Amino acid sequence: MKKLTSCLFLVFCLVQFLSAQTYFPSKGNWESKTPSELGVDPNKLQEAIDFAVAHESNANPNLKIAHYESAFGREPFGYPIGPMKLRGPATGLIIYKGYVVGQWGDPDRVDLTFSVAKSFLSTTAGLAVKEGLISSENDLVYPYMAPLYPYEPAKLMINKADHFEEEDTFELFDTEHNRTITWDHLLRQTSDWEGSLWGKPDWADRPREGVQEKRERPQNAPGSLYEYNDTRVNVLALALMNVWRKPLPVVLKSKIMDPIGASDTWRWTGYENSFVIIDGQIMQSVSGGSHWGGGMMLSAWDQARFGYLTLNNGQWKGEQLIPTSWMEKSKTPTAANPGYGFMNYFLNNEREFIPSAPATAFAHIGAGTNMIYVDQENDLVIVARWIPNGDKNELVKLVLESLK
Repeated sequence: MKKLTSCLFLVFCLVQFLSAQTYFPSKGNWESKTPSELGVDPNKLQEAIDFAVAHESNANPNLKIAHYESAFGREPFGYPIGPMKLRGPATGLIIYKGYVVGQWGDPDRVDLTFSVAKSFLSTTAGLAVKEGLISSENDLVYPYMAPLYPYEPAKLMINKADHFEEEDTFELFDTEHNRTITWDHLLRQTSDWEGSLWGKPDWADRPREGVQEKRERPQNAPGSLYEYNDTRVNVLALALMNVWRKPLPVVLKSKIMDPIGASDTWRWTGYENSFVIIDGQIMQSVSGGSHWGGGMMLSAWDQARFGYLTLNNGQWKGEQLIPTSWMEKSKTPTAANPGYGFMNYFLNNEREFIPSAPATAFAHIGAGTNMIYVDQENDLVIVARWIPNGDKNELVKLVLESLK
């Protein structure tokens, strides 16, 4: 027992020592250093920045128009039900050894970040495990779920006698298939959850094989097949709010965003119809990806802070905000998708995702493209907003070349 105590004390001391050697920015201030001060080639770094500026996404800056001009707008029930806003210009930050060495565009602007929100969502799941609200991510979800009471003020105007046989509550995991789903399946997008939430059926999200084919196929066993599906992401968001008994933005603010010194300008929103009543309080369940509007709106600075937190394995100024074990699981793939950990950790183990990057690098990715590139081998974080997905590798390549 004494040996175990001594080992734990040594680990604690090591964490404190390493955090003391690492620069962490205070709120509202992120110290800059010139490339030359950190041994970076300034000309090569400027080439990377110029590349990002010159390769801005050509999608319409009006994100509602961009939505309807994309495949998303042509989906069944593809109309937005959450807020969208005009986006800013190509924007980014380069954080090397903890310091800002390059930036472009408008890093202060609060913009939608699309599926990067999924990484914040999976973080709230890790915090629920840390707090003991969820015993293990491998637990089945349905035992944790209470009946959900939707907040629907329009129903106050209906003739209740015509609707007295209708259910007043709804269940997320009441089918034979859905009762076999674990938290891990939802986090890895391998659940194949069946049903409809907030007016969006699971089969209506990106039915590449065709609507009829997707509706009629049998459900896959949970864990066997990866499918990127925002309806199921929203199921996870609602299930987690049920466990926390409070809105997830409140959890994220107190547990993550305030401790890392994020600004007061970020917002995490849901849909116009995603309200439920828990403990007598009206709460909005958040969107996990902005596919149909809503989701995480924040500045590039706040994106960089979250990226820097994950670069440091969930530790900030000596405090382990995200458990180390959760960080490792977040970066661990499965056979269903060797390039994906917990949402939305895109992995580079086979060097297919970003060929120019080390195999250990990973990124939080959302449409736009919104990218938080995290490279622990090179002590590097890159935030790039509104760059075509096909250009992200070249940007990373140019930045890495500047370090050499």
